[in-house]
Amino acid sequence: GCRMGCRFCASTLGGLERNLAPSEMLDQVYQIQKWSKERVHNVVVMGTGEPLDNYESLLTFIEILTGEGGLHISQRNITVSTCGIVPMIRKLADEKLQITLALSLHAATQEKRKSLMPIANKYSLEEVMDACRYYFEQTKRRITFEYSLVGGVNDSREDAEKLIRLIRPMNCHVNLIPVNPVKERAYVQSKRDMIMNFKNALEKSGINVSIRREMGRDIDGACGQLRKSYMDMEKGG
Repeated sequence: GCRMGCRFCASTLGGLERNLAPSEMLDQVYQIQKWSKERVHNVVVMGTGEPLDNYESLLTFIEILTGEGGLHISQRNITVSTCGIVPMIRKLADEKLQITLALSLHAATQEKRKSLMPIANKYSLEEVMDACRYYFEQTKRRITFEYSLVGGVNDSREDAEKLIRLIRPMNCHVNLIPVNPVKERAYVQSKRDMIMNFKNALEKSGINVSIRREMGRDIDGACGQLRKSYMDMEKGG
């Protein structure tokens, strides 16, 4: 689960039961290798929960994953996501690892971000951006900004222009994520033309941008839809 409470995400609906141990995180990677019969070369720590809320386990996981006794995956092939816990971003920066930091941004103003992400009530957008700049200064690793496009909320031309002004001076990449439906949430996905207009505006301003490929949506397994419904179903059965 997750305790961060992002308004458009299903992962937070049941709250946080517990964090994963490093062994459980590693087991996911090994199980994927076993199932796919292919070696894993890239790992993303995101999906359900806040990785920096499980900091020591995260570092142990990365240490084993990248070590010769583990899978020997390059640090540069690991991405860690965060909703913006400022002190932990700075702490991770001081580790000087070569992993990619992916910030769940989702809005280019403090007020709009507060309406979508409760964490913004604790750490302002200015503080979060300063922490991201510090991370780049310490690691020289390009920041990825995750931006979920919510229809009628953060997908306008004005929103795009504000995002451009916020991030253009930085060495960064923007990952646009059409928000996925969650039955308990009223948010809807942006229309295709709005998504493309948003992407084109960023590209014309010289910002690296991509639209996340949608996978797993039909089984409620896409970004923002992940939760423990399988376990609940087993208990009910």
